[in-house]
Amino acid sequence: MMHAGPTGFRNAQVTRTLVITSAVLSVTSAVSGRPRRLGLSFQDIFENHDLLKAIPSVFAFSSIPELVAGFYLLYYFRVFERQIGSNKYSVFVLFCIVASTFFEILALALLKDSHVLASGPYGLIFAAFVPFFVDIPVMSRFRVLGINFTDKSIVYFVGFQLLLCGWKWSFIPGMCGVLAGFLYCVNAFGIRRLKFPKKVASVVSRLFLSSSTSSTHNSTANIRRNARVPYADRRVQHNYSSVGHISMPEPPESSIATLVSMGFDGNAARQALMQARNDLNVATNILLEAQ
Repeated sequence: MMHAGPTGFRNAQVTRTLVITSAVLSVTSAVSGRPRRLGLSFQDIFENHDLLKAIPSVFAFSSIPELVAGFYLLYYFRVFERQIGSNKYSVFVLFCIVASTFFEILALALLKDSHVLASGPYGLIFAAFVPFFVDIPVMSRFRVLGINFTDKSIVYFVGFQLLLCGWKWSFIPGMCGVLAGFLYCVNAFGIRRLKFPKKVASVVSRLFLSSSTSSTHNSTANIRRNARVPYADRRVQHNYSSVGHISMPEPPESSIATLVSMGFDGNAARQALMQARNDLNVATNILLEAQ
């Protein structure tokens, strides 16, 4: 299976906030007995003019299968936040949610159907499948019962399952998300160059991420300790190599490819692995600390 970097939400605090928000709203709606009423419908938007309903419909899932599949994909796609940084990832999240919601409303206007669309962060999840398909390389292939698979197959399988959870009514928001992701990847409106101002990012960080401050400080301290050890080992190795001609083992190409798939430069990945003595987690920490 693909390596998505360090476990947990280290350097992925926007993803952490999304998962918590989605969980709270999903559980709240289930307890209140109204999970199936969360999605958008033609009556809500064009007859009742209830645009505020779009807010819970964007985050809360309406069933357990959707919740499990959706949380797995949200958690996995934190790799993109680690690639581009939390600020730019926040822009990606906001753009995809707004764009996909707009496309959903447009689809409702065209269909004029009384059915309710599936609720949950479909737009964001399926928007992330576009850079996943374009930017994340296949690193391994294997066969099971004569069928070809790759290390990305499990992510596609879970996404396909989520896409068809509600048949047409989950397929529509999923495809709206894919369209939003495509617009982001082609840099429509110059969206990929945008970042939130530092003051705005700071305020948002204090409002939503303050609960993780202590854990972030601890993880940062651990990263620095892990980063220092390879550097010290490298200096010791250099001293010994000048005497005993001991060379650092060459990093495996599979480990380099894993780091490259996370958005790091190939040469930087090789050097980090050499410093980390081919420990992939330590090498990832070194590269994250250097950003």
